[in-house]
Amino acid sequence: MNTVHCLKLDKQAEALDRAPWPGELGQRILDSISKEAWKQWLGEQTILINENNYSPINPEHKTILQQHMVKFLFDED
Repeated sequence: MNTVHCLKLDKQAEALDRAPWPGELGQRILDSISKEAWKQWLGEQTILINENNYSPINPEHKTILQQHMVKFLFDED
């Protein structure tokens, strides 16, 4: 099992198997976010999608979700 020091959970935890997002952000997530924290984000994302009627295929909504994701995972704007 691969592990990573998860910035979200501030502990060693099981690493993701692959980058869950394209580009540099995906690599940053792969390098510093655990499977557990990513699963928490997916739950949060589902809530955001349902409450705000976001469509992940809409480019504007995808940008908004990405901003929420960065804030959630890395506690930054």
